[in-house]
Amino acid sequence: QVQLVESGGGLVQAGGSLRLSCAASGRTFTNGGMGWFRQAPGKEREFVASVTWSGGSTYYADSVKGRFTISRDKAKNTVYLQMNNLKPEDTAVYYCAVSKSYIVVFSTAQQAASWGQGTQVTVSS
Repeated sequence: QVQLVESGGGLVQAGGSLRLSCAASGRTFTNGGMGWFRQAPGKEREFVASVTWSGGSTYYADSVKGRFTISRDKAKNTVYLQMNNLKPEDTAVYYCAVSKSYIVVFSTAQQAASWGQGTQVTVSS
């Protein structure tokens, strides 16, 4: 059973930055990937960014390209999401997820094998 522990959410003004962390345990991570999704009130959970565990390839939603950066530390089994130039529309609960091991490009919630508890990010205007 994979456990994912997120940290780093909070309240920030528009234009500010936050860094989210997600520490994973309970499995040896060699294939698949890890990613971040977010869910705003009244909306469906949406893909934000992901990184492949082996090669470190990264993927982003168009809405965050150029502002967010995902990275991973294989030694620590940890994934980070650096969020810069935050906008009010980035306000949501952010969830870390690990993909099923056979997934090559992790970009949908259906591809997730485990989820973190979520961390709130609020961007004020």
